[in-house]
Amino acid sequence: MFQSATSTALPLQRIETTPPVIRVSDTRAKREEHLPFTVRVVRNEEDMLKAVQIRHSAYARHMPVFAEKLRAPESADSADDVTVLLAESKLDGSPLGTARLQTNRYRPLSMEESVVLPPWIQGKSLADIRRLGIVQGTIGRLVKMILIKACFQFCERNDVDWAVIAARPPLDRSYEQLMFEDILPGETFIPLPRAANVPHRVMAFEIETGEARWTRAKHPLLDFFCNTDHPDIDVSQVQGIGVGHRHPLVSDWLSAPSR
Repeated sequence: MFQSATSTALPLQRIETTPPVIRVSDTRAKREEHLPFTVRVVRNEEDMLKAVQIRHSAYARHMPVFAEKLRAPESADSADDVTVLLAESKLDGSPLGTARLQTNRYRPLSMEESVVLPPWIQGKSLADIRRLGIVQGTIGRLVKMILIKACFQFCERNDVDWAVIAARPPLDRSYEQLMFEDILPGETFIPLPRAANVPHRVMAFEIETGEARWTRAKHPLLDFFCNTDHPDIDVSQVQGIGVGHRHPLVSDWLSAPSR
């Protein structure tokens, strides 16, 4: 799922811009927390260019040669089964982070070109989350965790059973802490052509049992993920268009000659 271009340590440092408001939702008290940024679905060319900007700069810090290929939108960005998320500053609209999700609703995950999924996950609804990139600094750590939460919410909204990631070391440890489990036995790292053949660890997280597993483990981020409402996250799609829609401007821009 989350193929990240940053190495952010847990636990999360929380930033609040307004006093928290306690409300009751789904028979459980939830803390409402407002953020200095929003997370939403990319819906037009301007959004896509912001996502590309932060994607390229994040990868350039760790994989500069590969990052040169990320200066423009990739063909996958306009696929019917792909959704791109954008974290954007409320102050000035600048991009702070991005992630891309592909479901296997219409075709196998791109990851499956390199990885044979084991029987226990085959036939399940999956979402592979890639191209996770964030700005540097303290705000970047918060953006990363909010993007991960947004990805989980996307999975819940779209009836995804398992979120899948491919993470290179040491980023894999962050997902291990979130209780992702290895798809392949023994913390196996395999080269992925889609990521410059850098070895990645393939891991997965079962969405339906996530809260129960975090509760049993007394996970330090349980309240953040399950008991805090972040109204600045919006992973809804444009009305009448399904998962992975793309605004026509984006598709036109991708198909146009290089600028």
